[in-house]
Amino acid sequence: MTGTSDSDPARHQPELLSQTVVVIGGSSGIGLETARRARAKGAEVVLVGRNPDHLAQAAREVGARSTAALDATDAAALQRFFGDLPGSIDHVMVTAGRPHYGSLLEMDSAQVRDSLSGHVTMALDVTRNAIGRMRRGGTLIFMGDAGSRRVVPGIGIASAVSAVMPPFIAALALEIAPVRVNAIAPGFVDTPLSASVLEDQLDKRREELRSKLPIGRVVGPADVAALAVDIMANEALTGSTYDIDGGQQLVS
Repeated sequence: MTGTSDSDPARHQPELLSQTVVVIGGSSGIGLETARRARAKGAEVVLVGRNPDHLAQAAREVGARSTAALDATDAAALQRFFGDLPGSIDHVMVTAGRPHYGSLLEMDSAQVRDSLSGHVTMALDVTRNAIGRMRRGGTLIFMGDAGSRRVVPGIGIASAVSAVMPPFIAALALEIAPVRVNAIAPGFVDTPLSASVLEDQLDKRREELRSKLPIGRVVGPADVAALAVDIMANEALTGSTYDIDGGQQLVS
C-alpha cells in the first residue's frame, strides 16, 4: 500500500505553494478575498482590475506579486496582459462584471446582446489568452449567479444569463482539457457590488436573509473565496458549477 503518513512533509505544505493565481476583478469583494486566501495557501497572486488606485491598495493588503489595470471586456487588453505576463499560470479566477436586473421591455437591443453574451464572451477571451500559459491540472474559474436562477419579477434577463453558464462551463472544460474549467454560482453575497445594486435596500435585504437562510447569516466574500481555493487545489474537479447561497434556493 502506498500513501503519505502524518509525518510526511508534503502533507503539511500549503496547498497552493509556489503556484501563480491570476484574479481578474481582484481589487475588492470576492476577487480580493480569493487573492487573500490563495496567498495564505502559498500562492503568488496577480491582481487585475480597472482602477489603479484600488489595485495598489489591494496589492499592499495581500502582498500581490504584481497588478494590471485594464478593462476585462477589452479583448486586446487581455491579450496584451497575458502576453506580457512572465512565467506560467496555474489558476485564473474571473469575478469581473455585474448582472443586469430590470424590465426586459425597457432594455434596448444592445443591452440584450451584452447581457446574454457578455459573460461568455469575456470568459472565452480570457480562456483563449490564458490557455497557452497554463499547466495541466490548473483551472479557470468563472462566476455564475444562483440568485437569478428562479424567474421572479424584477430579475429580467438575469435568469436567462444564469441558465447559460453551466452548459457553457461543461463544454469548455471538455474542449480545453487537461486544463480544468469550473464556475461558482453565488446567491446574495455581501460585497461592494451588492451595495451598489441595492443601495438603500441593502440593510433590509441583509436582515431578511439572516432571518430566512438555513445558515442563519449572510454569505460573505470569504465564503466564496474558500470554495474557489478548494476548486484550485482539487484537481479532480472540472466542468461543474458550484452553488453557494447559504440555502437561499431552499427558502426563496
